[in-house]
Parts: sequence; C-alpha cells; structure tokens
Amino acid sequence: MPIDRPSPTELLEAVQNHLQTHVAPELEGQAAFHLKVAINALSMVERALSHGDSLDQAERGRLVQLLKDPSDDLLALNRALADHIRQEDRLEDRQAILDHLRETAEAKLQLSNPKYLDAKT
Repeated sequence: MPIDRPSPTELLEAVQNHLQTHVAPELEGQAAFHLKVAINALSMVERALSHGDSLDQAERGRLVQLLKDPSDDLLALNRALADHIRQEDRLEDRQAILDHLRETAEAKLQLSNPKYLDAKT
C-alpha cells in the first residue's frame, strides 16, 4: 500500500507524540501504564519499519556464511543453526556462532528496547 506523505513512520511518530503530549497527562494508574505499553509497542513497530529489513539481511548474511547454505528463508536458516547447536555439530565454528548470536541479540534489542544497548557500554 504505497502512500506519499505522511509515511507510515511519520504516522506512527504523530500518534506517539499525540498520545504522549495530549493523552498521557490526563491518565494515571493502570490506564497510564497501559498507555505507556502501547506507546512502547508503537516505538517498536516504528523501529521495525525503519531498520527491520536491513537487520534481517545482515542476520541472513551471517547465517549463509556460517551454514554454507544460500537459502533466502531466514526462519529455515535459524532452524538449521539450532539443529547444529543441538547436535553439537560444527563445534569448530563455536566462536563464529557465538559472535552471530551476540550480533543477532543486539539487533533484536535495537528493535525492542535500544536503551538496553546503552547500558552495555
């Protein structure tokens, strides 16, 4: 569904801003908490729209290199890696696998809660 402006990201930003500026000050208690959860979910969607494809491509590239499998199916590649780990196969690639898993976890944090990455440094 291509649209010009506002873009999906701009729409999300506008909704978040409206909720934070105009709705949040009117709420307290459980309603305020639920609003905060909703705003955080919108932030996650915004980050996924902005960065999700590039993070998926980077993960796919690492998996293709690790598994020597040119599949385009990210889910299938992750299942194959999990099978290798379960079978204790490819132990010679242990450090490369750990590096991949660390990079993947950091990428997921970039989408879900980038503040956790700030605590890492």
